[in-house]
Amino acid sequence: MIRAALLALGLCAVALPALAQDQQVLPARPGMPITNRPEPDEQIVAGLSRDNIGITTSFDGSQILIYGAIKRETPEPEGQKLAVIVTLEGPLGPVTIRKKSREFGIWVNTASVGVAAAPSYYAVATSGPLGDILDRRTDTQQRISIPLAMRAFSGPITVDDSIPFTEALVDIRKEQGLYKLETGGVHIVDNTLFRADFALPANLTEGDYKTRIFLLRDGKLVDKYQSAIEVRKVGLERWLYTLAHENAALYGLLSLALAVFAGWAAAAIFRFVR
Repeated sequence: MIRAALLALGLCAVALPALAQDQQVLPARPGMPITNRPEPDEQIVAGLSRDNIGITTSFDGSQILIYGAIKRETPEPEGQKLAVIVTLEGPLGPVTIRKKSREFGIWVNTASVGVAAAPSYYAVATSGPLGDILDRRTDTQQRISIPLAMRAFSGPITVDDSIPFTEALVDIRKEQGLYKLETGGVHIVDNTLFRADFALPANLTEGDYKTRIFLLRDGKLVDKYQSAIEVRKVGLERWLYTLAHENAALYGLLSLALAVFAGWAAAAIFRFVR
């Protein structure tokens, strides 16, 4: 029995390294976690027209082109509708949504809902109507549609229904050009090449903007690609921003000196004109 046990242990010692060599972890694709699942039959190969944007004093918006192709290892599946969705998401930040009501003749805040993380900018471009090309489960898992882009509520919810509050935030930011859904904004050529154009507004928040591309068949996710665009203040705008946040006292003194000089110059010009 002892000899049999030793033989079994020896076989296990030989077999375990062989099993470890057979288990290979696939490399992570951009935006995808490291997993043991095989690579999809269709993969996204994409690029950006630019990966950084500089905000200056004369900045009035920018254009971003996101383009790519679908790489296939096997023939294209038949009878399954192909769709591509591209999202561009700005830095997340907390937001408090307040409701005003008229009380005793004046308007006051009567209720509020806090959102822990709402994108400062969020745009969705699709190759077709979102409800037709994306199923609800995939949307919930990937947080693609605009309402689901808001991550979570902050603090306890003290209102009976929070949906009108988040809808109001979406409506306000749509009016500001910060949230948008562009149906048909993704153009697909021969079910292989695709492109999407985004017009960024002038009121961008500084930070890293996340780009996501989703390849879908019959509403289900086939592949996902992720990249980033860096948005930073440059030149005088960057210097003033850094000074205000890192040396507030000096920034205040310079602002006061500039105001005094402007007042003196205006008075001098007025006396000269008279």
